[in-house]
Amino acid sequence: MKNLKIDFVSDVACPWCAVGLNALERALETVGPELEVELHFQPFELNPTMPVEGADTVDYLSKKYGITPEQIARNQAVIRERGAAVGFQFGARPRVWNTFDAHRLLHWAGLHGRQRELKHALLKAYHGEGRNPGAHDVLLELAGAVGLDVEAAREVLASGAYTDDVRAAEQFWQQAGIHSVPSIIINDRHLIQGGQPPEVFEQALRQIAAQAVG
Repeated sequence: MKNLKIDFVSDVACPWCAVGLNALERALETVGPELEVELHFQPFELNPTMPVEGADTVDYLSKKYGITPEQIARNQAVIRERGAAVGFQFGARPRVWNTFDAHRLLHWAGLHGRQRELKHALLKAYHGEGRNPGAHDVLLELAGAVGLDVEAAREVLASGAYTDDVRAAEQFWQQAGIHSVPSIIINDRHLIQGGQPPEVFEQALRQIAAQAVG
């Protein structure tokens, strides 16, 4: 059995992160029992200064990237198609939200073995259902849905717990040269960026695993 450590650096607000995660998991299913994988989700904020009330998606993206509403619509169509190819269904996302509290809760979920489940739930809630992944009622609902203690989650959100941990992790990956997501780091040395197709991940996983024991 070959062991791989995978750090998946991403933001809940990133549509390509939803595509990339589903594609990576398709690849992991294909390589199957050949690999023992340790998967960690690492924080990255695309919109760290986003206020709690959020912003209109089209207005915000137009100003941030200097693109037209028509270009945004075309980009979203491509993302929907790529998502469908790996089993992720995109819905309307009328607003962009602050995701820092989602990252705090993901950190806590990782301590209780539910990080992967919560990450999927958050991506579906925002990108599939257009819900606010920074709203505490949404976060508590999703925490309960994946088997986490809701009252403990409520205490985490109310107390500001893990703020320092998340900030430190964000700074670590930025200083390591990660400035776009998704970024997938395997065994602390191999980097794959973007929402790649499953076959790209599969090839990389096999090659890296072979090198790890070669």
